[in-house]
Amino acid sequence: MTRTYRGINSAMIHGGLQTDESSHPVNTPIYQTSTFRQFSLGDKVDYEYSRTGNPTRAALEALIAELEGGKAGFAFASGMAAITAVLTLFKSGDRILISSNVYGGTYRVLDKVFSRFALKYTIVDTEDLSLVKQSITDDVRAIFVESPANPLLTVTDLMGIAEIARRHHILSIADNTFMTPYLQRPLELGFDIVLHSATKYLGGHSDLIAGLVVVSSAELAEQLAFIQNSTGGVLDPFDSFLLQRSIKTLGVRMDRHVANAEAIASHLKNHQAVARVYYPGLPDFKGYAVNLGQARNGGVMMSFELTGDYDIRKFFAALKLIALAESLGGVESLVCHPATMTHAAIPPEIRAKVGITDGLIRLSTGLEDVEDLIADLDNALEQSRIRE
Repeated sequence: MTRTYRGINSAMIHGGLQTDESSHPVNTPIYQTSTFRQFSLGDKVDYEYSRTGNPTRAALEALIAELEGGKAGFAFASGMAAITAVLTLFKSGDRILISSNVYGGTYRVLDKVFSRFALKYTIVDTEDLSLVKQSITDDVRAIFVESPANPLLTVTDLMGIAEIARRHHILSIADNTFMTPYLQRPLELGFDIVLHSATKYLGGHSDLIAGLVVVSSAELAEQLAFIQNSTGGVLDPFDSFLLQRSIKTLGVRMDRHVANAEAIASHLKNHQAVARVYYPGLPDFKGYAVNLGQARNGGVMMSFELTGDYDIRKFFAALKLIALAESLGGVESLVCHPATMTHAAIPPEIRAKVGITDGLIRLSTGLEDVEDLIADLDNALEQSRIRE
């Protein structure tokens, strides 16, 4: 189909593949089949077996590649399946540099699974490009970053990382889950690979589990296609359909998410119960200027810490509208305790070193009326006050 649009909102609705030229549906059909008829032996066909390729999944993969500005996209059964597939590009003895407050699941799969095959990692504060340069040894094959990072929202200069990687002939990999291609596109900033836990904002409704990867070159596309087919952690047709449905509204959802987040971050920053707010959209946040140079805005996610006069357990227990739950990026607001939930796999001494304290609270701001969210937070903060 000839592209007749320029903007990303139009691309989210009309991008990807038209998979049924006979009936021209406006939505990609769900091809709920494991295999496809071949009418003669040896004929080249587009689809033969759904692990290798499925039209519903292919439409989603083409869509995310278009949105991220990449060569090819790949859909997996979860964000961790996507990360695992990318890490499978490397071999025994290779080393990966990872952001210091990377998602706990990324740390766990490297530390507990890939370490068995002698794939090594080094934790680096990627905010400091000089430290990144100093950490590149002869065995480093990639730099894996999140920006903003989970859960302290640390901002990394993505163009700077891409340039370092290019100069040393190693891969640059960005987890873009928090920002989505609507707010930030790492491939356009020079990265080789971008990945998402599509369970989060791309899915947006807390009703599916999925992972997506986009690569910048035909060579990487060929390698990852082989890994995806060989290891088989693919996304099923129904969730591929649901994810395409959700992406159509990503722009309007993210605009509302961000508006709510900005209001809440400003409110918490001035609240007597809150000691510190981590949010890239606040002008006095350390990474504010760098983030503004590479992303549309500060995004949705934030974390904060209470002062010593407030009890974090009482705070969680007092929330009524905002749910204490794993995950993020849904239409509903969620809070979590990184030290015991999302980052529990990281040893306490490493958490302490990078600043993930036992008092840290992470907030994923949903689409509710912002005055209701602020009222819920204010009530929970008041209820959590430690009284003599």
